[in-house]
Amino acid sequence: MCMIPVFCWITAAVLEHMLTTDQRGELPQTLTDMYSHFLLVQTKRKKQKYEEGHETSPQQLTEADRELLLKLGRLAFEHLEKGDIMFYQEDLQRCGLDVTEALVHSGVCTEIFKSVIFQKTVYCFVHLSIQEFLAAVYMLHCYTNRDTAVLKHFLQEDWDDDNSDSRDQEYPSLDVFLKGAMLKSLRSENGHLDLFVRFLHGLSLESNQRLLGGLLGRTDNRPGIIQRAISNLKKLRSDNISPDRSINIFHCLTEMKDLSVHQEITGFLKSENRSEKELSEIHCSALAYMLQMSEEVLDDFDLM
Repeated sequence: MCMIPVFCWITAAVLEHMLTTDQRGELPQTLTDMYSHFLLVQTKRKKQKYEEGHETSPQQLTEADRELLLKLGRLAFEHLEKGDIMFYQEDLQRCGLDVTEALVHSGVCTEIFKSVIFQKTVYCFVHLSIQEFLAAVYMLHCYTNRDTAVLKHFLQEDWDDDNSDSRDQEYPSLDVFLKGAMLKSLRSENGHLDLFVRFLHGLSLESNQRLLGGLLGRTDNRPGIIQRAISNLKKLRSDNISPDRSINIFHCLTEMKDLSVHQEITGFLKSENRSEKELSEIHCSALAYMLQMSEEVLDDFDLM
């Protein structure tokens, strides 16, 4: 991610804000943490630029802020689900947005070009990852507000299958909802929901729900629920999934700040009797990722 210019911009904006204001709490630990802070920073900058004299706490979202971000989230989700990154003015209007709100006041959308053939202006989010994050914000908001129509449309067959294990037969628990979202993302042939589902898992944590103050609502994120969600990720079978795609399961664990698999693999690599230990699928994914990220050149890969 650090080689992607827009992510460098996001990181710099967040760190500059945290280091030059009184918001000197814990630095972002995950991708979801970083994008959650970025959303607040952009909102603050918008107010300073376009609402002069109207100063609020940088950690507080007003009702107008929440309404705008959720409309953008709906736009982001509907186009992400279809695999679209571009949209038109009628798409904005369908989500209750006007061009000024989307382009000028939000700071997360931009105009690309004007289509000569169709005589239309084409828009997009400033980066696909921002579209994916806003889509995840919208989806978790729909979950916490029990918008069953949106959830059923998104989960489709996973709604009935996974909800049968939920204590509330009419509505899935958080761990069941996250499992359904994960399964849907894994069925995607091109992985267009991978980062979206990573953000979804990260946003399920209380720390990010508290940070975004009312935008997401509150989920039942008791330790037992979160632990079940983590356990579901570790148990997922990836028989029909390419290895590079199954690594996303490990990324979701990281977004939930569960480092147990990483620690277990680190211990495995330091062990002298590696041949006696059997690695699970999630351990293999973690090992593959750690080898990809390693700066060391391996002449010999020995697991014996």
